Amino acid sequence: MSQRILAVFTVCVLVLANVVNAEPLKLETYLDLEQVGDPQISPDGEQIIFTRSHIDKMNDRNSASVWIMNADGSKARQLMSRGGNVRWSPDGTRIAFISADDAGKPQLFIRWMDAEGAVSQITHGTERPRGVFWSPDGQSIAFMSRVPRHSDFTVKLPGKPAGAKWKEDPLVVEEFLWHQDRIGPMNNGWDHVFVVTADGGTPRQLTSGNWHANTRRLGAIRSGANLSWTPDGNKIIFDGLAEEDDGRRYTESYIYSVDVQSKEIKQLTDNSIGAQDPVVSPDGEMVAFTAFHESVMSYRHSNMYVVGIDGSNQRRVVGDLASAPASLRWASNSRGVYFALDKEGDRNIHYTDMNGNMRDVTEGDQNIFLSNVSDRGVAVALQSDADHTPDVVRFNLSNGRNFEKLTNVNADIFDGVDMSETIEFWYDSTEGTRAQGWAVLPPNFDSSKKYPMILSIHGGPHAMYRETYNFMFHHFAAQGYVVLFTNPRGSTGYGEDFAAAIENIYPGPRDFADLMGGVDHMIEQGYVDEDRLFVTGCSGGGILTAWTITQTDRFKAAASRCVVSDWIGMVGTTDVSGWMINFFEKPFWEDPTQWYEHSAIMHSENVKTPTLFMTGDLDRRTPDQQAKQMYAVLKYLGVPTKFISVKGEYHGTGSIPSNYLRRQLYLKKWFDMYDPAHAAE
Repeated sequence: MSQRILAVFTVCVLVLANVVNAEPLKLETYLDLEQVGDPQISPDGEQIIFTRSHIDKMNDRNSASVWIMNADGSKARQLMSRGGNVRWSPDGTRIAFISADDAGKPQLFIRWMDAEGAVSQITHGTERPRGVFWSPDGQSIAFMSRVPRHSDFTVKLPGKPAGAKWKEDPLVVEEFLWHQDRIGPMNNGWDHVFVVTADGGTPRQLTSGNWHANTRRLGAIRSGANLSWTPDGNKIIFDGLAEEDDGRRYTESYIYSVDVQSKEIKQLTDNSIGAQDPVVSPDGEMVAFTAFHESVMSYRHSNMYVVGIDGSNQRRVVGDLASAPASLRWASNSRGVYFALDKEGDRNIHYTDMNGNMRDVTEGDQNIFLSNVSDRGVAVALQSDADHTPDVVRFNLSNGRNFEKLTNVNADIFDGVDMSETIEFWYDSTEGTRAQGWAVLPPNFDSSKKYPMILSIHGGPHAMYRETYNFMFHHFAAQGYVVLFTNPRGSTGYGEDFAAAIENIYPGPRDFADLMGGVDHMIEQGYVDEDRLFVTGCSGGGILTAWTITQTDRFKAAASRCVVSDWIGMVGTTDVSGWMINFFEKPFWEDPTQWYEHSAIMHSENVKTPTLFMTGDLDRRTPDQQAKQMYAVLKYLGVPTKFISVKGEYHGTGSIPSNYLRRQLYLKKWFDMYDPAHAAE
């Protein structure tokens, strides 16, 4: 046998052995998944810091550490056992980060990046700092923090004996928006801008008053922070509503500058648009930002604007895109802006000059989340696709060239796993609509066989399914399901008209038609068993799941997670009450017609599908009363149903590792109960 034939024979044997020895994806593999995040390249482009997280199985939580590697991906090693929001100083000699102090309170720290690696704690406050923003000269750091408020509406109890253990004082609510998912009550203070010297000391509060710096989203306070220094270090640019407000003006947001020395605040943008996420140009002349145009719709499409640093010459640069521009980055010559754009399930990087002339920097079926850029124009980001978990990548920001994947943190746990494949397709729906969908196919897929199928519906509703790895989908595929996920009308990434098509009729005929169109498309392929269809989704997906079972009985079982079943009941209990009150054409006290027509609970008499409800017991976005209500009605009507209250979860049902496993197991158990194939066993 020749050497060439022998080599080919050996390769074939090895490939065959791998196929034979490959095993399906197991649920417990989830516990070994690692995540990389927040890559930050040093100013000289030589090193990259990133977070690397894993599941702490003993304590049922995610645990993250800080890693560092060379810019080519070599010599990756742990730098610190804890910390987040790591940011390089402008000269690259230090990093600033947020971590817990000895008392467990989050504080701001500095670490020198020399051989000694000395670490200093530079804040000692009672409130958590948010965001790390170095001044251009590296002498100061700006951050956001909560300023406590105090209510005069208090009482003093008489007659309490010394040492008596009485109940704590009640929560007194005075604001319109007073609580938030994953935070709890938020009427305990106001978010403001602070500056502290990089050597430590007492932080200086630059903004003050009964208002929040940084933009609200849907009436909730943003969990992150976004500040931008002017190149001379004299001012900090921020967004928000710098006027006293109890939360009812949650859609209003403007761009402001605050003088670091005098604390004088100046409004830079006019009153016609909701501006957010400002970024100052390198020459200090302009501020780029995104903004909504004037609209009363529940969905507002953002465009990119610029305004002079003095507030002059505000104008739109690019608009009418597939979605809102994100992650704005000025070119080093201040002549244009790089930005990320969600489009048709993907996210790529683009560039525009000041005349709105655009070009692509990256392209393809992928999702790229840009993190930062070195002084030499080398960008670092997270990149993933439908069949691969996120990893750190590096490329030239100007042209997308020299694209290189630097990490592969889950290669070991997927080695020897029989992987699923994700396919993409487009299909026709009603009113001439073309919709996009994907399906995760079982390993060793055979198109001549018939498979059960799960329709998974995304939340939002104004969001989009991305071509990013979803363990839930791949695990179900490994158990023999085809998993269908689509972007029906209401989704972002397809232009404003597509997203706004459900205005005042959500959930309703359009999104339902698009979902069923995807199901029909898959059945037409010949390998989906139409007698073994299942449906699930969380939040907006839970809403559409509940709506779907009021419109059809073609699904054998449904699992509605984080549902809203009664729009009127949602208004006063959710943490986004302002957005909800304006959700339909008229408030319900003026005309409840639309509120009733699009509440799934009002159509409960049509439900024949066995339905499981699942909600986090701490959920403040779609409170569990919503699931309990529809569960009770279906129970009364004799429809097979169960309600699961997931312990310790806010919005969503799988942020705690053991709860993620429980969710998968309960869904599978519920679907198996009503799967004809299992009933015949």
